[in-house]
Parts: sequence; C-alpha cells; structure tokens
Amino acid sequence: MDDEAQSARSRAPLRGALLGCGFFAENQLHAWRELEGVEIVALCDLDAGRLERFAASFSFSPSACYTEAERLFEEVGLDFVDIAAPTSAHRSLITLACAHRVPVICQKPFATDLHDARMMIEACTRAGVSLTVHENFRWQAAVRETIDALRDGAIGEPFFSRISYRSGFDVFRAQPYLASTKRFIIADLGIHLLDIARALFGEVERLGCQTRRVSADIEGEDVATMMLAHASGVTSIVDCSYATRQSEDPFPQTLIEIDGERGSIRLLAGFRLQIDRLRDGRIERTERLVAPSAPSWSTPPWTPIQQSVVRFQADWLAKLKTDDLPETHGIDNFHTLALVEAAYQAAEERRIVIPQRW
Repeated sequence: MDDEAQSARSRAPLRGALLGCGFFAENQLHAWRELEGVEIVALCDLDAGRLERFAASFSFSPSACYTEAERLFEEVGLDFVDIAAPTSAHRSLITLACAHRVPVICQKPFATDLHDARMMIEACTRAGVSLTVHENFRWQAAVRETIDALRDGAIGEPFFSRISYRSGFDVFRAQPYLASTKRFIIADLGIHLLDIARALFGEVERLGCQTRRVSADIEGEDVATMMLAHASGVTSIVDCSYATRQSEDPFPQTLIEIDGERGSIRLLAGFRLQIDRLRDGRIERTERLVAPSAPSWSTPPWTPIQQSVVRFQADWLAKLKTDDLPETHGIDNFHTLALVEAAYQAAEERRIVIPQRW
C-alpha cells in the first residue's frame, strides 16, 4: 500500500458490525451514528424477522444484513464488532472475531461463568485482539462526576459507601425474558453497581450477600443486598431492588453515599451531587446538578443510560485509535463478573466469599 492509500485509509471511518439486534442494541447503534470516524456497515441476528425489522428502522439495505455470523466475517472487511447478542452466544462470536483478528466490544455479562470468561480473554490475548466489555453505568454523567469528585480528593480517604438502585419500574415490559431468568437482579442490574464500586474503591477482598424474590411472577431474585470489603479499606453496601414502591420512583438513577475522613459525598435523586467538606473545624456544603444531556434520539426515562452509551463508545473509540486499554477491558471486567459469581455463592451458602482474581 503506497503512502497516499495509507493516508486515505487512516482518514476513512472505522467499519464495525453490530451482532445482535435486540432490546439494547438500538441504543448502541444510535450512539455509533452520533460519533465521528466510525460507521456500522453490517448487522447480524439469528432471528430473520427481528433482523429485518431492526434494519428497516435504521435504513440498512438487505445486503448489509446477515443471519450467519460466519458469512459476515468472511464477506465484510471489519475494524471491530459490537456484540449485543445473548450471553450464551458470546464465546462463539468472540472466537470468530479472534480468528479474523477483529477487535471486540461485548455486552455484559460477557460470559456465562468465570471459566468461559478466562477462555475468551486468553483467546483474545493469543490473537492480539482487543476485548472490551460494554459496561456503561460508570460512564453515566452523574456517576462519573461522583467518581471524579472522590478521585480529586474532595473528602480525603473514604471508609464507607452505599451504592443503591431501588425502583418499582416494570423492566419486564420491554424485556419479558427477564421474568424467566433464574439469576435476575444481580446478574442484570447488580453487576453495574458492583462495577461502580470497583471504579470508586478498587478490588474486593470479601463479599457477603442476601437476596429475596418479592414478586411471585418471576423466577429469579428481585432484591439483593451485598456488603463488600475492599482491599483499600473501604466497606461498601451495594443494594438493588425492582420491588420498591415509591410515589416518586427515581428510575433509572443510581444513588451513592460516600463517607471520608474529611467529609462526605452524596449523589441524590434528581441528579444532585452534594459534597460536605470539613474546613477549619466547620462543614461546608456545595451542591450542583449533574444531570445528563439528552442525545437527540433519547427517550425518557432512559436518558442517563442512553447518554452513557455514547460516552462509553466515544472513550472506546479514542482508546482504540491510541492503543490504550479501555477502562473495562476484558481482565478488568473479569473482576466485576467475579463479584457477581461471589454474590450468588454467598447468598446460596449464607457465608462470606472471597472473589476470584485474575
């Protein structure tokens, strides 16, 4: 390839394929279309009807649509794939991506168990393929502001935190399959909160967990409370519920409390970030709004999550171009998935569990 051709290629948008056209994939595709220097050129889904409907809503031609991932990889030149298929399909799709040396973004949870997670990470490492897990909660505007305030030393060394997501929102209307999932709220929602805990306070040495199923119409747990002992010395409580009835439901907001040696941070309902600092023997309070800015395609109440998808994918795109590791690369997210596994084990065996480490 001559210099002129190389220069033209470097200016061309990165070519990606979206594998899986279900509930959340719409957000990912909208977000890609909002970013410069990238283009989704192909879609894939095993369900031909769902694929056709999805493609029509985003004006894809039939020639860009595949029901067989193998054919897509063989026929389309790709710079990356964004996997939004069910977790059970992740290993086979990542194996294909490795065979074709294509970088991967994969929806959470990216593995059915920690053994599969290790196999996929190792396969990507051998192939020299970037593996990043689509973990977007830490990229929500309000959560990110909270993380940044703590990292900037606003309250000194933290020692206690509560990360809470309690709602009665009917998540089953848009995702009816969740009602028949035997592992529900920790695997679907708690995984995000556990990742926030890691982003705030680092790795976890011990974990305890209590779960309960309040709704009689579902298979899995809809309430979970976890206590984490971080290696940094912080104790965090992570609690989540889809059985909490309130007149003003904060869905889909994550609420955070952090106590430190010199003050406290509170991310309150309504996207209010409140910081109390100890200065000259007195507590001084500052408060500001950290509400998300809605993408043009955003649909309330999903705005905080939809904006975070844009922010996550923008950061991934920037890191890919510089060869830096994204925050939620495969090995990092292995430790979040390990907390999910430890939580279920702790709840089942009614004991404190030491999470696996990479």
